[in-house]
Amino acid sequence: MALIPQLLENIFQPLSLNDSGTSEFVNPRVDWKENEEAHVFKVDLPGLNKEEIKVEIEEGKVLQISGEIKDADFNKDDQKKENETWRRVERPRGKFCRRFWLPENAKIDEVKASMENGVLTLTIPKQEIKKPEVKTIEIN
Repeated sequence: MALIPQLLENIFQPLSLNDSGTSEFVNPRVDWKENEEAHVFKVDLPGLNKEEIKVEIEEGKVLQISGEIKDADFNKDDQKKENETWRRVERPRGKFCRRFWLPENAKIDEVKASMENGVLTLTIPKQEIKKPEVKTIEIN
């Protein structure tokens, strides 16, 4: 009879050890909004502090946010302990790298970054893009 509840649990929760939670790569959720003054990125990075996150802008065009989410409570060696059985592992852990092409109007020299409650906020001010000057050539 004890087998039936276990089978039912497995039917409703088919992947008890979720592969996405133990993956070596994580894909943090990102919101990107644009308003009149700036582009604002919000990145969910629970459990990390600012020293564990790297924010770069490559060649003035590509915003890159990278780091690693580690979990002191879980590692592969823990699975070998005799008195413990992991029933579910869902919290993401692993390396991450998110890249975004920035628009031409991004002022990359004035980027501001802050971290609060596991959310990284990047504010990239906008600049006015000058339209190319057009000179009309008279045809003789």
